[in-house]
Amino acid sequence: MRLLDWHIKNNVMRVVKIIGVRPENPQVKTLFFIDECCRLAEPGQFIMVWIPGVDEIPLSVSSVQPDGSSSITVAEVGEATRALTSMKVGDLIGVRGPFGSGFKVTGERALVVGGGTGMAPLMILINRLVRMGVDVTVIEGAERYSKLIFLNDLTDLSRNYGVRVLFTTEDGSYGFSGLATELAESLLKRERFDVIYTCGPEKMIRRIYELAKTYSIDLQASLERYMRCAIGICGSCTIGRYRVCRDGPVFSMDRLKEIEEYLGLFKYDERGERVPV
Repeated sequence: MRLLDWHIKNNVMRVVKIIGVRPENPQVKTLFFIDECCRLAEPGQFIMVWIPGVDEIPLSVSSVQPDGSSSITVAEVGEATRALTSMKVGDLIGVRGPFGSGFKVTGERALVVGGGTGMAPLMILINRLVRMGVDVTVIEGAERYSKLIFLNDLTDLSRNYGVRVLFTTEDGSYGFSGLATELAESLLKRERFDVIYTCGPEKMIRRIYELAKTYSIDLQASLERYMRCAIGICGSCTIGRYRVCRDGPVFSMDRLKEIEEYLGLFKYDERGERVPV
């Protein structure tokens, strides 16, 4: 397929059938489907998912399976996500994409820090890092045990491939007690990593960014902003001079420095009004 033809097809809505549904916790599910373009997704890229009769929303690709299927992982937080998490095997959704920039594999030792459903784009990355022989340490943080996701997948990666996996909960109900950023800081004080990858609440990303600067470590962060078009036209996902859908969602350390005055501080809502993060 020629590159232009692929880009055109990439942005055309394709209707796909849900072939699998896996609960991750009481509010989060992973949905599996087969789509030619999505199986080529790079770690960190996202797709636009159309829920018939409801809305179209952006979601990260959380896995590409050996059988050619792909997945998205979604938390029930509003009307669209509630409709999506209630779907069953055989139901139909629409997909466009994948869009945006992805994570780049660099260095030999990587620290991956995720919070909540921010773990979704990091899971496909972790599997890529493992295949490329990178030494990986993963920190997943959540408010409490019932909000952790991908527990089985991460346990398998630890057991089968030697990935070091650390969990933190704010209430101390599982793993380390405290924030993912606090555990990350503890590791960075005594260990050296070549790169940090992160995704999750933006205040968490801001703290990881500050730690990366303090310890002079490369950082790649996946950001979330309100998106409508996914191709850089509407401007709803602006952060500084960048548009997250087109220039991100993954931002390098150099670009994060350019948007430092916005990162973790404020964003724009669906009405275009400036609101705190």
